[in-house]
Amino acid sequence: MRGTPREVAVRRACALAGVTVLAVVGAGAPWPTSAAAAGDGRPDLSRFYTQKIKWAACEGDTEAMADATGDAKDIRCGDVKVPIDYADPAAGTVDVAMIRMKSSSAGKPRGSLLLNFGGPGGPGVSALAGSQKDFSFLSKEYDVVSFDPRGVGESAPVTCGDADAGTEVLESGGTDGAEDPAAVLKRLREAAAECAKKSGPVLPHMGTVNVSRDLDVMRQALGDKKLNYLGFSYGTRLGAVFAAQFPDKVGRMVLDGVDTLTEPVAEQSLATAEGRQTALDNFLTWCTGNPGCVFGTDARAARQDMRQIIEDLDEMPLQAMDGGQFSGQDVVGVLGQALYSRQAWPALSQALGALLADGDPRALLRMSGGLGGAVRDGGSTARGEPVPMDNATAALMAVNCADDPDRPDAARIEKEIGRLKKEFEEASPVFGRSMLMPVLLCFGRPPGTDYIRESVRDVDSPELLLVGTRGDPATPYRWTEETAERLGPKAIVLDNKGDGHTGYLGSECVRDKVDGFLLYGEMPPDGSSCPPDKAE
Repeated sequence: MRGTPREVAVRRACALAGVTVLAVVGAGAPWPTSAAAAGDGRPDLSRFYTQKIKWAACEGDTEAMADATGDAKDIRCGDVKVPIDYADPAAGTVDVAMIRMKSSSAGKPRGSLLLNFGGPGGPGVSALAGSQKDFSFLSKEYDVVSFDPRGVGESAPVTCGDADAGTEVLESGGTDGAEDPAAVLKRLREAAAECAKKSGPVLPHMGTVNVSRDLDVMRQALGDKKLNYLGFSYGTRLGAVFAAQFPDKVGRMVLDGVDTLTEPVAEQSLATAEGRQTALDNFLTWCTGNPGCVFGTDARAARQDMRQIIEDLDEMPLQAMDGGQFSGQDVVGVLGQALYSRQAWPALSQALGALLADGDPRALLRMSGGLGGAVRDGGSTARGEPVPMDNATAALMAVNCADDPDRPDAARIEKEIGRLKKEFEEASPVFGRSMLMPVLLCFGRPPGTDYIRESVRDVDSPELLLVGTRGDPATPYRWTEETAERLGPKAIVLDNKGDGHTGYLGSECVRDKVDGFLLYGEMPPDGSSCPPDKAE
């Protein structure tokens, strides 16, 4: 359930994030591209596999971002149609928004390289528009392509409406939710109804199994026989599912910041809370060891000061320039992003200094936008249409719950909410509270698919390169080892000894090895490692 380099985890959006009743799609083997013989009974998907993408200039914030970070003339936007329900393709379609950075190759490029930046809930269109230079070397041989998965960004974005309406879910049951757990359950049911009302027909058909099928439609529409793919964070889950569903369609695939395929949402959330707390402690140790740190020179005192700042802002939020409020949980959301990369630490230190010295949160808000997340108003799409402010968190919850067959029932929540809150806050005094919310917000949904947990194993695809980073605050290294074991001998592990979430953008060694594989087919030996960068 990663936060992602593109995530904005603010509590006021999370409180209504994606709680609705899902009709989980069948999660067996993928449907074929067309009906076989008459009477086969399988749906005919041929019209989706014969479409061509019409590329055109991007619009709105996407165009502006592409112009600011690269050459907008090399960026084009388009879309493909996919069925909302693969079991009933006549029931409607979703236009999946796509973006392409055209290859700079003087000859014919080797095809497309699809990127997924993570989430779930992270928009790929704006992410690639804002990070062209990071992938310019790969564009020497590939058209570099990304997309907004169904329910995300401009691909029929899901929403739960007023992102402020459900802020006090835990507090509805008293100071810790345990005094009146029935009130918490009531608020969760109200949130479920609001999400179902606002999100439209795509919401019951979210989930990685369906996005994987969408990937195969995109592959065909791009004219590629095989899928060449680079997935970060949650994007590694998506890549693994694709390799299990379509093993004969896998080309060169890299999974960086490897997600778990087996842990329930509760265990994922707890691991993420622990990882983020460790990263925050490391940041404060670094900050207090440098001149000019706003927290002084005592790292232990700085940790207490940070908790106090968050508590104070939760009790008395600042008035933001957009007319809203900036709370302690908004600080938590920005920290959750900025801590993913050591390169962001100096800017984070300065932004926290502006907040404490002048009561000015603007630098922190800019950091959330600068890391690729949705801005506070949701931004506008490549077509100039608005994106709901809570879309990232609504989509994150919809996908994570659809992918998880475990569900807390009402009796368990009533019995365990106090214990869970204590467990999460012990794991992370700063992030525990916000990371508990995804566990509760799956309440009210039917069990998700068990396909990922049961069937994504021992893949019969070409070799896959898995990159795990030892100091990753979001996807612990043990997930790389566990996922590699599940995927079987086709999974080749690259051990990045550095810190930060994912390795490709933070380690020159990792970048060189990944580029070597994607561009030239040079797979590093299993168990190869990369040292920490000198800057670390």
